Amino acid sequence: MLPTRFYFDNAFDQLFGNEGSKMMNCDIYEKDNTYHVEMDLPGFKKDEIKVECNKGNLVITAEKSSNEEDKDEDKKYLRRERSYGKYSRSFYLGDIKEDAIEAKFDNGTLSISIPKIDENENKKLIDIK
Repeated sequence: MLPTRFYFDNAFDQLFGNEGSKMMNCDIYEKDNTYHVEMDLPGFKKDEIKVECNKGNLVITAEKSSNEEDKDEDKKYLRRERSYGKYSRSFYLGDIKEDAIEAKFDNGTLSISIPKIDENENKKLIDIK
């Protein structure tokens, strides 16, 4: 089960908007004690994407700069819909094995596997004297 903060983050994005979320649609599911994140990043290259994890927070950033061709001063756009810039999404996943996270990027889809820490791993039995 995903932590409660996940739902609050998602509600916050829906209420106040998140420009990056329009471009970075994703699915997050849990299977075999592992979270799986699948994010659509069409038009991005692997080297334009960064995945970071710190204390249970997963941050995915994608940055696309405008083409060098766009510096042509004689060019007048009739319509310009392709966007450039830096986009970011973050998710709190709780107790996860940060050193075992795996990510791959194929055909515009970023797939991340994030193993959860077994609840018993965090528990420490204290001897009573």
